[in-house]
Amino acid sequence: MKTIDAFDKQFPTDEACKAFLVEARWPAGVKCPRCRETKKVYALKSKPFHWVCKQPACGGRNGFRFSILRGTIFQDTKIPLIQWFKVGYLMLMSKKGVSALQLHRVIFGEDTGSDYRTTWYMCHRWRAAMKGDVLPLTGEVEIDETYVGGKEKNKHRNKRTGKGTGPTGKVGVIGAIARKGMVVAQVIEQTTAATIQRFVSQTIADDVSLIATDEHSGYRGLKKKGYPHQSVSHNKGEYVRGNVHTANLDSFWSLFKRGIMGSFHHVSKEYLPLYLNEFSYRHNARHNPDAFAELITTSHY
Repeated sequence: MKTIDAFDKQFPTDEACKAFLVEARWPAGVKCPRCRETKKVYALKSKPFHWVCKQPACGGRNGFRFSILRGTIFQDTKIPLIQWFKVGYLMLMSKKGVSALQLHRVIFGEDTGSDYRTTWYMCHRWRAAMKGDVLPLTGEVEIDETYVGGKEKNKHRNKRTGKGTGPTGKVGVIGAIARKGMVVAQVIEQTTAATIQRFVSQTIADDVSLIATDEHSGYRGLKKKGYPHQSVSHNKGEYVRGNVHTANLDSFWSLFKRGIMGSFHHVSKEYLPLYLNEFSYRHNARHNPDAFAELITTSHY
């Protein structure tokens, strides 16, 4: 990925950002966001980065006018695109994540009169764009579940449940990681066998060579479904047996939780899927020098 200096040189102005977005969205020619056609789409000379589509489905002669921001996460924004780009880039560059408050201070400053909530909104729009499409995982795959939430002893007295340690009051998350490959993670309501096996069927390719898990009872039915499943028993002090372990996914969970505690401090259940998007996307793009350019291509819908 580029250094921040190289980033600033590539995107010195809003016009440079818009030109980059045009190329990223429409490498084969400008396409109407309403009818999805490239024919009869004409640039408006009086308004740079604006076009009119005169396809019959778009009104024919009167046409449908649109800008480069139409149908993107930047639509209807009054914030300069250069600031949107910098927020997304810094989020992608920060291994443990970076809070909206910190981004607000770095990009907008303390005395500009801008609202911190605007930066918070921008961060969540980027997290939504970071969902990405991960192909079914293949090869050797690790699957593990974890729980996200504060420790009972660290909670305010009136928020304690009095039920000790464990998953009580926390949010369940399940993940799968292909060794030296991609990770997929999502929030789940229950860690039941049905929930886990549905996640496996949606995430794992049929030609997987190994599914490595811990001893959770929800994984017991995987062999009956034809998956090459092996497990280790953490309760018995077994964490590695040959190539059977969940060390890579444990490392991902550790990074995710350190990011939540260190950068964000608290994440509600409502927004937890967006933070999973961010950490998963950043992990999957870690070796991609064009990660930001590819993120830009997912910023439209």
